[in-house]
Amino acid sequence: MEYVEVELISKVFIKPSSPTPEHLRHYQLSSLDQLSPKVYNPWLLFYALDNYDQYEEYNNIVKISNHLKKSVSQVLSLYYPLAGRITDDRFVDCNDEGVPFFEARVKGKLSDVIHNPNINELNKFLPFKLDDATELALGVQLNVFECGGIAVGVCNSHQLADALSNIMFVKNWVATARGEADIVKPEFISATLFPPKNLPGLNPNVGITRKNNITKRFVFKTSAIEALRNKYDENSLGEDKRRPSRVETLSAFIWSRFVAAKNGESGGTDHRKLYTVLHAVNLRPRFDPPLGQNHFGNFYRVSITVPSLKAGEECHSFVRQVREEIKKIDKEFVRKLQEGDEHYEMLRDRAERFVRGEVVTFAFTSLCRFPVYEADFGWGKPTWVGSAALSFHNVTAFIDTKTGDGIEAYLSLKDEDMARLEVDKEFQAFVSPI
Repeated sequence: MEYVEVELISKVFIKPSSPTPEHLRHYQLSSLDQLSPKVYNPWLLFYALDNYDQYEEYNNIVKISNHLKKSVSQVLSLYYPLAGRITDDRFVDCNDEGVPFFEARVKGKLSDVIHNPNINELNKFLPFKLDDATELALGVQLNVFECGGIAVGVCNSHQLADALSNIMFVKNWVATARGEADIVKPEFISATLFPPKNLPGLNPNVGITRKNNITKRFVFKTSAIEALRNKYDENSLGEDKRRPSRVETLSAFIWSRFVAAKNGESGGTDHRKLYTVLHAVNLRPRFDPPLGQNHFGNFYRVSITVPSLKAGEECHSFVRQVREEIKKIDKEFVRKLQEGDEHYEMLRDRAERFVRGEVVTFAFTSLCRFPVYEADFGWGKPTWVGSAALSFHNVTAFIDTKTGDGIEAYLSLKDEDMARLEVDKEFQAFVSPI
């Protein structure tokens, strides 16, 4: 799929099915919310609707649209901040003004999109531009293909929520649509745990790029991942005898091939720059006592690894280095994060160095093991769950394949870096043909 034509045909605002109580009308953003970039996190759920009678296509789509609208309205009563308006980047006015719900018609078949996706075209299925977060915290877009299949595009503001919060929202939205009674209600106490701070000089949008950026999806089958795990398992873990995980393995591989493609196999790295690798880390299990998955907000930080840049050594020590840095994000780290300013000073210094061009970062985030393919609104599970073109250079997001026999890696790179990586022979040797 090189190009897709999407035509918006309607837009309505969906309000919560019950009004937000007066004492909950002011939702304070936490200091970790303040640190999160003003972007939208995307979800794209594709459904083939193979069981639907094509002769009833119009009525089916009307039913699906009404079903989604009703269930959005109901779940917004639980997730009331999402129906409000972000004000001054400090709090949400939970005024029940609602979330935009778009309907669109797609020229072409769903199979044309999911069998050969152009990731940069998938953004057309989303309600918002990802790098232009506004006062709206949530948006939904129902896309209808000529074949009768649909794609549900969801955007959640990163100012309010991390990836796990978004997954839990979709999970509860789906459960609401199916009429399930046993729904774990979200907890909105992030600002109590991390009170807002005055953070001068910290721009959460540092690194957002709108030019010379491209996102592509690469599929790694289980056999390729296992071959890499066996390769990195030797002499790399030190006292930690656990084998490299799938995400650790692919992080090491992609990082090493990125460095090789960017600088040549013989090295050539600019050692005046600090090369760092970031991994998103969920803070909830690192509290004392641990928090549940239903705690809504930006409960994450990133581990920062400075890997070896010597040719041929990147992968052998990478896993051990990453694990050591992630271990540092523990209960004591959370306590210091709540009580002091040391972390924020470090972020400010790092942001300044990034702006000066002294730091090169490569970030990894993983949605593997999450039940993203369980999103059955009542017409079956998704045919495919996809991401979209991201707004940052040097970012990789991992998602399990539907069959569980591999991982889809969404890489966002500069155009010239992507071009070099795509002709890297070792990289291509482990990527599965699509």
